[in-house]
Amino acid sequence: MPSCHGWQNLPVAGVNSLLLWNVCVLFWGLSLLQNSTWLIDPYWTLIPTLIEAYYATHPAATGSSRSICAAVLVAFWSLRLSHSYLRREGWQLGAREDWRFADMRKKYGRNWWWMSFFLAYLSQYFMLLGLTLPLYSSSFSAAPWYWQWDGLAVAMCLSGLVTAYVSDTALHEFVQAKKNGAAAGKPQEQLLQTGLWGHSRHPNHVGEQLFWWGLAMFAVSSGDYWTLIGPLFNTICMVEVTRLVEERMLKQPGRAAAYRQYQRTTPMWFPGISTFTKKRVA
Repeated sequence: MPSCHGWQNLPVAGVNSLLLWNVCVLFWGLSLLQNSTWLIDPYWTLIPTLIEAYYATHPAATGSSRSICAAVLVAFWSLRLSHSYLRREGWQLGAREDWRFADMRKKYGRNWWWMSFFLAYLSQYFMLLGLTLPLYSSSFSAAPWYWQWDGLAVAMCLSGLVTAYVSDTALHEFVQAKKNGAAAGKPQEQLLQTGLWGHSRHPNHVGEQLFWWGLAMFAVSSGDYWTLIGPLFNTICMVEVTRLVEERMLKQPGRAAAYRQYQRTTPMWFPGISTFTKKRVA
């Protein structure tokens, strides 16, 4: 593990070590004791904000307008995601673990205890480190504010925040209405296809991508193009996550036919880019 002096000279290595040993390994150990990986969700709501705080308060940080702006945007992102997570879980912590990891637990059985470190924690570790690389750029760059790039960054981040909030809220209200309707014995809609969900099958994912690529524009403004590898890696991972979500939907007998029709008529991510995002369904 790097010395404190090494952390001052290599901020990315410093945050790398802190995240790996004090969060990733620790949370994995707690998951073994609790027999649940539920901490992954609050992990995502807090870690980017802590990484931004680490970079912004580093002795070599510039304290620029770009850095302050990025910090405020990440704080709002954290608040939005925390609210969405807690609302979804009925304002309870640890009520359940992510369905993907619950499925993996069943699939791998006795081997899950050690495989979970790589599949649940180390994978998230690399994603978070990559996503926050543009925050390193915004905190340490002395480049002046460029409206064409920094303004674009702010616009994309705000658009992403609004898109994610609106789509998550619509989904939450739809799920609640289904539960209430089922309790009253009323027929239920199988899919949410109104509002943003009528233009994209995963508008919440679109919002997340807009936000993180918006932060990446700060790095472009600073000339640190190498940090774009982080959001690019995240986008590739999100494509796989989206595939898993759609596979799960198609395995539900009462919704499979409706979802296939939804795939035919609605782009996966971005409206108007059907060649790339609309899945061809036989």
